[in-house]
Amino acid sequence: MAAKIDVHHHFVPQPYIDGRHATVKFLTFNLNANEFTAFSQSGGDPSGWGLPNWSPESSKALMSSQGISTAILSLTAPGCTILKGVASAQLARAVNEHAAVIRDSSPSEFGFFAALPTLADNLHAALEEVAYALDELKADGVTLYTRYGTSNNYLGHPSLVPLWEELDRRGCVVFIHPTHTVDTNLVNPKLPQPIIDYPHETGRTATDLIMSGVMRRFTHCKVILSHAGGTLPYLATRAATLLYDYKLSDKNTEEFLEDARRFYYDTALSTNKQSLTLLMDFAPKDHVLFGSDFPYAPTKTIETHTKMLDIFEMDEETKQKIARKNAVALIPRLQKCERY
Repeated sequence: MAAKIDVHHHFVPQPYIDGRHATVKFLTFNLNANEFTAFSQSGGDPSGWGLPNWSPESSKALMSSQGISTAILSLTAPGCTILKGVASAQLARAVNEHAAVIRDSSPSEFGFFAALPTLADNLHAALEEVAYALDELKADGVTLYTRYGTSNNYLGHPSLVPLWEELDRRGCVVFIHPTHTVDTNLVNPKLPQPIIDYPHETGRTATDLIMSGVMRRFTHCKVILSHAGGTLPYLATRAATLLYDYKLSDKNTEEFLEDARRFYYDTALSTNKQSLTLLMDFAPKDHVLFGSDFPYAPTKTIETHTKMLDIFEMDEETKQKIARKNAVALIPRLQKCERY
């Protein structure tokens, strides 16, 4: 199999660590200690997940062990939303410049999706960072989270139309990563939200993007959904039929499903036989991309999911597409990084 391109690969740059240390205390899950701990300066992720140890070398080690030639780095949630206003914009700039240095040190091994400042209180700053990251730093795309602010403002919210207009004008790759719900109370003290809540947050924002008309209006954007689209492939037909038959939407079933299939889907933590069978039946074969979720997913977990993908029964051409061909088609500069 061709060496993989990993489109769901996080990094933890020093500016982000410093930024998180400037926020209030939250109860978080210490990945390194493998126990729940209230850190005095843990960061500020309301989902209940903490910072793993990370370095470019740790990414390279994981990549070598899993047959990954290139990783597209991104900042996971809550990202630069841990700060507000000017501070959030400054953090995004520092994170992106840090990512560019890593990419420039080894452009065949690394790329990055740019971080943006919070969209909740200063959309102009986000638009400025889009321009800087894409034009000056040559980012491979941008990262958005499933919702912003203290309300249920998902990515189809009318206030975000100017952002979608600009991303569409640029034909931008948009990597959507789930973030915490408005209600941050954990279902169970040993169930931080990324375990079970995150996939449904992806399904929510994807459905919002369809119902708001974003997916049909801004067709030049290439939108990647994390974790095999979360709950979207499972719930899409349910939503499509109920919404139309109950006269809640004038978008008929076929139109809803057509919009749902415009998304790209990464395989991070979603390669068990049942999930992958559903995804491959639902999504176009050229819209499925490899993802690992390193370093927030432990290496052992990634190894398990990579093995399940490798042994999943599908034709060789489809395997090649998922491994790298679809990513190369999405991000043209990767054509220069062909390594087998």
